[in-house]
Amino acid sequence: MRLSPITAGLWRLHEWQLDTPALLRWIEQALDLGISSFDHADIYGGYTVEALFGQALAAAPALRQRLQIVTKCGIQLVHPNRPAHRVKAYDTSRAHVTASVEASLRALRTDRIDLLLIHRPDWLMDPDELADTFRHLLAAGKVLHFGVSNHTPGQLAMLRKRHPLLTNQIEFSALQMRALADGTLEQCVDLGLRPMVWSPLGGGRLFNGGDLQAARVWAVLQDLAAQHRVSVPSVAYAWILRHPSRPIPVTGTGRIEGLKEAVAALDVQLSVADWYRVWQASIGHEVP
Repeated sequence: MRLSPITAGLWRLHEWQLDTPALLRWIEQALDLGISSFDHADIYGGYTVEALFGQALAAAPALRQRLQIVTKCGIQLVHPNRPAHRVKAYDTSRAHVTASVEASLRALRTDRIDLLLIHRPDWLMDPDELADTFRHLLAAGKVLHFGVSNHTPGQLAMLRKRHPLLTNQIEFSALQMRALADGTLEQCVDLGLRPMVWSPLGGGRLFNGGDLQAARVWAVLQDLAAQHRVSVPSVAYAWILRHPSRPIPVTGTGRIEGLKEAVAALDVQLSVADWYRVWQASIGHEVP
């Protein structure tokens, strides 16, 4: 399976106030930009976002062949849309994962999920049971590929021993570089897994100017943006893309201009010195 080099994140779709025709136009515009992968999770929007996207697919069924659907499961939220959930918890049992997949297929109005991710590490995960669940879903044609999200190298390795995994979706940005230090990105390079990256713009902190780290990074990104004649967000994406694991940023924007800024980063080639300038600004000191 090949995801597009930029993935459209839908976690705030319920806030965009798009009716079905407007959402269809947005999807078409994303596809025209080369963004064909769309990232969901069952819990997004209080278990409503998948259904909003599904309404658009039902209105234009031919679109389904042009895009890849990524979704996640494994978190139980206490929410009116899931009255059986009594406490927020992680659940990777066969029953919960299977039920989550069935619910996602209904909501998305599709017969298959291209990529299913386990949303958060479950400390009670039975890797043999989960791998067997994956095999059953694959054999039924309901899920075509599997991966994880927010998993440590050890957790990923334990599950990958039992079933092939496509990716680890992680937080990584010029403001959050834990994945560089904890072995997560090293593991991706070693295994040839392209990580998906959520919150690539630091959750908006880059633009708020509310803390010293963000201010330092913004100043360097602004300088690099002027050199490369692109926007600051484009350079922030380009900084992520420079890593040899070949990350796939997941946007969180409903603005077409925001998608264009992400795509523009694909043509920005940062030098080693440029990349380390951003790293130094974020950390606040030179490399050791």
